Amino acid sequence: MELVVKSVSPETLKTATLVVAVGEGRKLGAAARQLDELSGGALSAVLKRGDLAGKVGQSLLLHSLPNLKAERVLLVGVGKDEELGDRPFRKIIAGVLNTLKGLGGTDAVLALDEIVVKGRDSYGKTRLLAETLVDGEYTFDQFKSQKAEPRSLKKITLVTIKAAQAEVERAVAHATAIANGMAFTRNLGNLPPNICHPTFLGEQAKNLGKEFKTLKVEVLDEKKIKDLGMGSFYAVGQGSAQPPRLIVMQYNGGKKSEKPYALVGKGITFDTGGISLKPGLGMDEMKYDMGGAASVFGTLRAVLELKLPINLVCILACAENMPSGNASRPGDIVTTMSGQTVEILNTDAEGRLVLCDALTYSERFKPQAVIDIATLTGACVVALGAHTSGLLGNNDELIAQLLSAGKSADDRAWQLPLFDEYQEQLDSPFADIANIGGPKAGTITAACFLSRFTKNLNWAHLDIAGTAWTSGGKDKGATGRPVPLLTQYLLDRAKA
Repeated sequence: MELVVKSVSPETLKTATLVVAVGEGRKLGAAARQLDELSGGALSAVLKRGDLAGKVGQSLLLHSLPNLKAERVLLVGVGKDEELGDRPFRKIIAGVLNTLKGLGGTDAVLALDEIVVKGRDSYGKTRLLAETLVDGEYTFDQFKSQKAEPRSLKKITLVTIKAAQAEVERAVAHATAIANGMAFTRNLGNLPPNICHPTFLGEQAKNLGKEFKTLKVEVLDEKKIKDLGMGSFYAVGQGSAQPPRLIVMQYNGGKKSEKPYALVGKGITFDTGGISLKPGLGMDEMKYDMGGAASVFGTLRAVLELKLPINLVCILACAENMPSGNASRPGDIVTTMSGQTVEILNTDAEGRLVLCDALTYSERFKPQAVIDIATLTGACVVALGAHTSGLLGNNDELIAQLLSAGKSADDRAWQLPLFDEYQEQLDSPFADIANIGGPKAGTITAACFLSRFTKNLNWAHLDIAGTAWTSGGKDKGATGRPVPLLTQYLLDRAKA
């Protein structure tokens, strides 16, 4: 679907559907008032009958109004200006899109520029609107014999004032790239694990390198992983018939002298728990355990599309965690790339085992900052639910930047403590560190584990176990998060 920005009077546009706002108390917005005058009071007459009160979520479709070029007019309730936040605004736009999808028109005009959203300027408001529209078009029917019917809606025009047009166009460009990145992430997450395995992800990286010539791609096989001394990473994948892969993608859009930013993604393409086998119920959703790697792919795609003037390195630690005669066992001790030894007490705490070696590997790029992204702990879901990602790290400035980016992108994170006291839970009598810290503060002790491998880095950790996918039922599927947060962080660094 194409998004177009125009600074014209909406009533002058010929369109299948023109969308205008009505405030609570049947208050016509500026665009709606113009239509009302042209149509001889047709909108006022409908409102006086009580057909629409203007509350958030309400809508009313009118056909063939006199003296208008639009075939239909969709009145949308926007509530009271001072009460409209990000979430209700997104609901309004999602409702508009659902209505438009059900109509036969090939295009629509949205004259909603006058809506006030708390804390949002023209750019911020349009970003939310455009992301909601483009992401709302997402479907995944690759494995359905009956494909979704092609939609007639092909183009939406956003009407704005001349003074705001440049900012609105910038917001649409950013939102489109982010939504495209989210779609890439969602597609990877929704693929079945018999197709989306470590080798497949390596092929996706190479395909991305062919599409964008500015991207350098290297895929390291199991022999190279072992030769690098990544004993912890290797141990996770050794029980599977699918060999592990370390995927390294470098984009140099900034100056050669500028140090890169690094994104490190957990790419466990299926997680049985290994010898510490998970319960069978809901195990199908463990195909989403590569959500961190998928979100790095999506973020990188958005950066490439926008040609951001930054340097970025993306490192994906991809493996399948399976039980077999070759699998690592509880009690095994492995040596990491950093030289530290780890006692594996639970093979289902495998994400930190692949990430620790990938984080050590990232040091060779001398990054300005490193962010790892992982569906790491069920404890994070207990703590923060499905709405907010967990955030921990060793650098206050980096943490503040990510929190700010999450708020701007409406893809929020929440900081959890990383106090030294929690480190004691990882003590092992036989190795330098144990891979679990007991039942208490599981999200924090997982980050404590990773912090042992990031002492030379400005590092932050995003636990997306609750936000990377929607669990259970007919709405089950990857969400594309935290692509908006990560892309916003990089947009802020690039000052784009």
